[in-house]
Amino acid sequence: MTEHHGYSPTKDAYLKRMRRIEGQVRGIARMIDEDVYCIDILTQVSAVNKALQAVSLSLMEDHLGHCVVDAARTSPEAGQAKVTEASEAIRRLVRM
Repeated sequence: MTEHHGYSPTKDAYLKRMRRIEGQVRGIARMIDEDVYCIDILTQVSAVNKALQAVSLSLMEDHLGHCVVDAARTSPEAGQAKVTEASEAIRRLVRM
């Protein structure tokens, strides 16, 4: 049986967003190859970073609303373990 994650119901939307980001990154590489002005490239890099942050926040929200809540319903210990896991993931995200 396949395990379902908090993002499973919106998996297609996440994949679409990631494909769009992938296209933006390829566009940045093309800009570099074509010797585009630095500031224009940096503007695109900033846009990609914001898009990735938006995906990260959305995934975290899904994780908290599904995985953490389900674990907390199972037992206080399981809930705490998921909260700790989420906290560590948040710590990694903000260290960027």
